[in-house]
Amino acid sequence: MLLYFLITCFSFIFLFKSFPLKPLPPWASEIRFYIPSTKKMGSSPQVEATNEDSGMTVLDLPELTLECILERLPPSGLCSMAGVCSSLRERCVSNHLWEKHMKQKWGGLMGPAAHREWQWYLACRDSANLRQGKQRGLTRLLSIVWPFWWVGSRVVDSTTYSKQTSYLPVDSIMSWYLALETGKFWFPAQVYNRENGHVGFMLSCYDAELSYDPRTDTFQARYPPHGRRAIAIETNVPWERLRAPPVDSSPHDLHISDCLNELCPGDHIEIQWRRNKEFPYGWWYGVVGHLESCDGNETYCRCHNNDTVALEFNHYTPGSRWRRTTISRKEHREEGNEADGFYGGIRKLKSNEEISIWRRLWPVQVLE
Repeated sequence: MLLYFLITCFSFIFLFKSFPLKPLPPWASEIRFYIPSTKKMGSSPQVEATNEDSGMTVLDLPELTLECILERLPPSGLCSMAGVCSSLRERCVSNHLWEKHMKQKWGGLMGPAAHREWQWYLACRDSANLRQGKQRGLTRLLSIVWPFWWVGSRVVDSTTYSKQTSYLPVDSIMSWYLALETGKFWFPAQVYNRENGHVGFMLSCYDAELSYDPRTDTFQARYPPHGRRAIAIETNVPWERLRAPPVDSSPHDLHISDCLNELCPGDHIEIQWRRNKEFPYGWWYGVVGHLESCDGNETYCRCHNNDTVALEFNHYTPGSRWRRTTISRKEHREEGNEADGFYGGIRKLKSNEEISIWRRLWPVQVLE
């Protein structure tokens, strides 16, 4: 079996470079993509004649061999192969080939909210005004079918575009992948230390709409307005400051805590906090501390049995009003006031990976 696989793979490389491919569709001249030369350098006239007379194509390879080769191609390779002929096109746009690429690059950011946004985008693709002046529908969203850093692109009119993209299923994973890669699709996610680490947002994580910039491999983030404050925009946001929302709820909704009874000193938590009732919640990192009546001795500590839970935010200096707060274990919903803000739902962090991300974002200096 191994020998057969090696022979067929070698045959594919030889055939792909040496034998003529099927004629390209009419729209192929509108798109620039790489096609291997049909003449093998250094081959003799006799070999070339034999190859041309044989009439063999890439599609004459065994089905399993061709499938194995396509599964090993990167996204750019699949895009190029899709432009060779209609038969390869049908294979290269298949969801099962793109699921792996989608998961590897975008899986960590595509939460339930992003999935819903994509479905909504598809449902509204023919509307005249989609998402407050963004490009209309999926046809314009994918007006650049091939990401320009792979194969180049140019602006095309609707007639030319329809010829280029008629083969691409709008609800395919490939469509979604390319929409993300080209930065045409804005999706919901969360950003750590928003607005370039503004001191007022250190060790927090806020909801935003994100668009990918393939030239810099970073993102543009648009934060919703806070009260009378206009929409804030941040550019060049790196991957390591992004995450999918940990809970599937609106940033204006209170998260119903399900961990209050198990909280003990030393536990790592995230808690919702907002400046006032008009603002959306952000998630803020902290730890469960000991009550003032406890000396911290583990042998005698009974803080876990007390109805009051102490929360500490140790990136603030001792004595700061933001350093410490308490909540009721039994009755906690939203607590606070207009002066100190409002504390909402709590998540207990059980993953070392989540905790390590917060530690990596720890500010260089203690905040006032």
